[in-house]
Amino acid sequence: MAGRIKETSIQEVREKARLDDIVSQYVTLRRAGPGTYKGLCPFHDEKSPSFNVNPSRGFFKCFGCQEGGDVIDFVMKLEGLSFFEAVERLGDKVGVQVQREEGDEAPVRRGPGRGKLVEAHKVAAEFYAEQLLTPDAVVARQFLAEKGFDRDAALHFGVGFSPRGGEDLYRHLRARGFSDEEVVTAGLVAHGRSHYDRFRGRLMWPIRESGGDVIGFGARRLFDDDRIEAKYLNTSETPIYKKSHVLYGIDLARKEMARTREAVIVEGYTDVMACHLAGITTAVATCGTAFGDDHAKVLRRFISDDQQLRGAVVFTFDGDAAGQAAALKAFKGDGNFTSQTYVAVEPDGLDPNDLRIKKGDEAVRELLANRVPLYEFVLRNVASKYDLDRADGRVDALREAAPLVASVRDESKKMGFTRDLARFLGVDPDDAAREVRRAAGRPAPSAAP
Repeated sequence: MAGRIKETSIQEVREKARLDDIVSQYVTLRRAGPGTYKGLCPFHDEKSPSFNVNPSRGFFKCFGCQEGGDVIDFVMKLEGLSFFEAVERLGDKVGVQVQREEGDEAPVRRGPGRGKLVEAHKVAAEFYAEQLLTPDAVVARQFLAEKGFDRDAALHFGVGFSPRGGEDLYRHLRARGFSDEEVVTAGLVAHGRSHYDRFRGRLMWPIRESGGDVIGFGARRLFDDDRIEAKYLNTSETPIYKKSHVLYGIDLARKEMARTREAVIVEGYTDVMACHLAGITTAVATCGTAFGDDHAKVLRRFISDDQQLRGAVVFTFDGDAAGQAAALKAFKGDGNFTSQTYVAVEPDGLDPNDLRIKKGDEAVRELLANRVPLYEFVLRNVASKYDLDRADGRVDALREAAPLVASVRDESKKMGFTRDLARFLGVDPDDAAREVRRAAGRPAPSAAP
């Protein structure tokens, strides 16, 4: 059988790859009894943990969706890998040189495997980081300095620079043994009349999975003559990069998220850096897309989002119309969490990075400390559009806000929000309750600004 791995190598991988160590890179585990752990299942959507891990037996089992197996099964199922790919990947993680039976070769793949794509990104990240120190990257270093980040900060976050030449990374990757198919499939190189670097003349942020593997990049425009006008470019969808499932900074934030059961959602790469350097090390950001249901699922696995261990999710938004629309969208997804949801908005409209530059680290910490419940922020925004000193203004405000409250799936929350809505607007609680019940048959307002 082509590609057959020696049983001794398989056994060595199973022995050295501790199940709890591997699983905890994707799921926050908490003790559930002697020698066992429990967490939210990564294979199906749940809000109460039914995913059990027994390291001594080397076995996991979800009593919700019935998935189970050993450490190799876990990696196969979660990453969509073949058996031999999962063994090789685990071998790389724990320092086992996987060997095959004499005369056997690895099976031919129909496309580059995950291992090669991840390795290409690792090499690219190292290359970009080295390029940040070159004379050609002076504009990139100046940009970082203006944003309040020194060399140590750049090293900590792996920030780099993509040369302007057009083929620098391509030649580097080819010299390291990667094929044209691999570098194009990875999204690092594009192909027209010839091969050329996907990112050129930009400040580069490596985007990592929770376990630390680089799977993509975010790139910031630096030069006025850049033919691509978009300020930010992100890696396009690839076999290993799905933007709706990716959170920038999750590799750095996941342990503190598990400890504090708190997550802070900011809007950009520099905001994540600013928060972490100010001591808010649970900050993450989406990568070129709005925060959605799949992002929420990723977070829940790390903040132990269940009824017994309630956490907190804090969104930071600008105070403008776009920020209010984002808050409205987040409110509509509030049912994704059992954690309390909050919003932190700086009165002068500063994002965390600008706030840190102008007022220092303490101001960033105060911003997050002064958070308010997300529902309160959204409902007060609705109320602010009307003259509540007039009876017709209060009625109109109630009619706009009621569908939002009616859209909440949790009945206990809905009742509480209804009482608070009545208080915000100065209307009778019974009138508010009747309008919310009436609104249940009407669609909630659009999230568009």
